[in-house]
Amino acid sequence: MKFNWGTGLVIGMCCFVSFILFFVIKMSTDTKYEYDLVVEDYYGKELHFQQEIDAEKNLNLFSEAITGNKTTDGYTLYFPQTSEEIEGNIHLYRPSNKKLDFTIPLKLNEGKIVIPDDQLVAGRWDISVEMTYQEKEILFKKSITY
Repeated sequence: MKFNWGTGLVIGMCCFVSFILFFVIKMSTDTKYEYDLVVEDYYGKELHFQQEIDAEKNLNLFSEAITGNKTTDGYTLYFPQTSEEIEGNIHLYRPSNKKLDFTIPLKLNEGKIVIPDDQLVAGRWDISVEMTYQEKEILFKKSITY
C-alpha cells in the first residue's frame, strides 16, 4: 500500500476523533468528576422565583442591614435589634460540592448567630436566610469566601 497525503489525513482525523472520544468517555464514567445540577428541583424552584424576589424586598422591614464577618468561632451573622421575633432557617450552599450543603435553624443569641468553623470548608459559600418577621416572609442572600 502506498502512503500518500490522503491516507495521512484519514489517519490523523481518526486519531483526533479517538482522542476526543477517549476523554468524553473518561469524564462521563469516572466518579471523581461530578457534574450535578445546581439544585435538585431546578424547574420547581424557578416557579417560586417571584416569591423570592418579594421576600428579598421585605428586608426593608428591618431598620438596619444584616451583616456578617469571619470570627475565630466561625462565621457570625448580625441581625438588627428587632430580631428577637425572627424565626427561620439558614441554608449554606456550596457551589462546588453539594455534599457539603447544610441547613441550621435560626436561633439568635443577642442578635447574632454563629455558623461553626468546623462545618465550613475553605472556599465559596452562598448563605440564604429564610425567615419570618411580622408575619412576612423575608429572604437574605449573601455569598462569602471563607
